[in-house]
Amino acid sequence: MATAVLTGHMATKILPINGSLSVVYIKAAQYSSDGRPNLAAYKRGTGGRSSFNGIVATVFGCSGFVGRYVCNKLGKIGTQMILPYRCDFYDVQRLKVCGDLGQVLFTPFDLRDEESIAKAVRYSNVVINLIGRDYETKNFKYMDVHVDGARRLARICREMGVERFVHLSYLNSEEHPKPLVMKTASMYKISKYLGELAVKEEFPTATILKASDIYGSEDRFLRAFASVLRIQGNHMPLYKNGLATVKQPVFVSDVAQGIVNAIRDPETKCQVYQAVGPKRYLLADLVDWFYKLMRKDEKWGYARYDMKYDPLFPLKVTMLNKLSPAYPFGNLHWEGLEKEATTDVLVSGVPTLEDLGVTLTQMEDQVPWELKPYRAYQYYMDQLGEFPKPDPPKVQPLTI
Repeated sequence: MATAVLTGHMATKILPINGSLSVVYIKAAQYSSDGRPNLAAYKRGTGGRSSFNGIVATVFGCSGFVGRYVCNKLGKIGTQMILPYRCDFYDVQRLKVCGDLGQVLFTPFDLRDEESIAKAVRYSNVVINLIGRDYETKNFKYMDVHVDGARRLARICREMGVERFVHLSYLNSEEHPKPLVMKTASMYKISKYLGELAVKEEFPTATILKASDIYGSEDRFLRAFASVLRIQGNHMPLYKNGLATVKQPVFVSDVAQGIVNAIRDPETKCQVYQAVGPKRYLLADLVDWFYKLMRKDEKWGYARYDMKYDPLFPLKVTMLNKLSPAYPFGNLHWEGLEKEATTDVLVSGVPTLEDLGVTLTQMEDQVPWELKPYRAYQYYMDQLGEFPKPDPPKVQPLTI
């Protein structure tokens, strides 16, 4: 059996060769908190799924929307993954097949339990924080997850000697946001902003990605509009009829690829990236296009209107949240409506996913497939050309 001892910045590895012991000197890529070299962090193979690329990554939030895509991309390039889970193990067991045999490991943790966090990151040289909440519960408020939890993760990673820390935040986070739909400022935006500050304070070399609305399979952007609870009869209520909001949605696979590219490039340390799509659209044009793709156009009865003229819609939102305080039915809640009404604002000079080498996905290529399960006349065998392909939404000029 091979043994290893630490000698300065080099690790001496003793290997049995032809019945005798041979001493091989190897450069230590990382040491554990007690000074022992992490021999798992040495590259082996050619860089594919069945090799090992030298990255041991702990992915917090691995079972979430973005987390599943990140784990899939990490496994394809031979990353050893440590996946902490909070609830039932069977919620995350499907991620076992993201990597090769023995390369995907699981460990239970709690965001308030520092010992379990330290155990999850002890042998990792990369930690990715994808933990976030779109809505509050009785156990976890926005500040608990986005600020206190992010600070705790960043601090423990720094203390455990983690080399890279990647944090996913929100594009429109700010300290003093102006209320749009709600009567008070959005705590989602505020907590995301304070979480970025907390991460920078505890882990100065962290890489932060500020994402706009992310769409993809099982998202909370497209499917929020497609929900039967979001629409009033056949009419769609929007903030100022959707004419005052400009969106730049990004595909979830592009965000995941940006994260993977960031951890493989040491030049991304201390950087902030804006994770946005390639084009900007008026929200009204986007929603109209969504419903045309679902075969629910004007002939079906679709129309949109300004939500402030509908007294029943706020009542429905409030009642749905009271009926289910643990999870908002149809993703219909006030913070979600506030986020929906917010225009994506880009900061000049701040790099984007394209600076990370990501080829961005066009919404016109991906969204029709995503909304196909929500089409009207789903079981009707239509003739070729019977339902014409709707024109894509008009692209808005990029203004920074």
